[in-house]
Amino acid sequence: MQQTPDLNLLVALDALLTENSVAKAAKRLGLSESAMSRTLTRLREATGDQLLVRAGRVMIPTPRADELRERAREVALEARGLLRPQPAELDLAKLERNFTLRVGDGLAEILAIRLIKVTAASAPNVCLHFVPKPDKDIGPHREGLIDLEIGVPAGDAAPELRIQALFHDRFVGVARAGHPLLDKPITPESYAACSHVVVTRRGKARGLVDAGLAEFHLERKIMAVVTSFPAAVAIAGGTDLVALVPSWFTAKMPGSLVSFDLPVETTRITISQLWHPRLDADPAHRWLRGLVQAACRDLSPATPPADSPPPR
Repeated sequence: MQQTPDLNLLVALDALLTENSVAKAAKRLGLSESAMSRTLTRLREATGDQLLVRAGRVMIPTPRADELRERAREVALEARGLLRPQPAELDLAKLERNFTLRVGDGLAEILAIRLIKVTAASAPNVCLHFVPKPDKDIGPHREGLIDLEIGVPAGDAAPELRIQALFHDRFVGVARAGHPLLDKPITPESYAACSHVVVTRRGKARGLVDAGLAEFHLERKIMAVVTSFPAAVAIAGGTDLVALVPSWFTAKMPGSLVSFDLPVETTRITISQLWHPRLDADPAHRWLRGLVQAACRDLSPATPPADSPPPR
């Protein structure tokens, strides 16, 4: 008769494969190094693999350990959520929680102010940790490192994530006050004739507006590429370069800059919130999602109505 595996080993496996160190895993779980070393021995027996092997002064994972790392993390998180007491009713005044939100530049500042004001008044023991979006990697969602992501979902966003639209928006042009482009009605030709600063995090300088200009057989002259909207508008404010930003971003621009409608058609963008399904039923997380939805309600005139489709 095959012996039932000790499911307590799952948490230890997650800690060991995350830290790649017996000492660090022991500290993480509040165990002694000798106890953690014995647990590693049991894990090796259970899996039939060495999992971590000595390489000089450090330990490195085996190929089997690399395969198990993500699955072990997911199962450990699910187990913790399953065994955590679920309050019948959320008491915001007593809620003690740290939420990590991954938000793009510009939007983070706007949302932070709105969310902090409400949180400070209703849930004073909640801490909101805003982190940047260097990419659209789903790994932090799976590993439980972030609770909520806010931005434009990638076209290839993992189907496992829940996605709920917050508001629709469009891009507009930005130029310094007194820019020659603003002296006359803006046409595709006059817009394309300007020098441009472009925002991209993926190295792709051409986008929606370029497709619209192509219909007129026109092409922008791109003189600068930056990774954030604040950097783009700063450059536009101090030069004759023209920037391209979402319309919500214009609310925080200085008076020395002027926004204008683009002279070509572009498809609208949808700002959404994304989270891992393991957090679906968590009362505190549901409260956070509702807070974010309310904070975004007036950021664009094209905000989805209250009866917008539920998250997928």
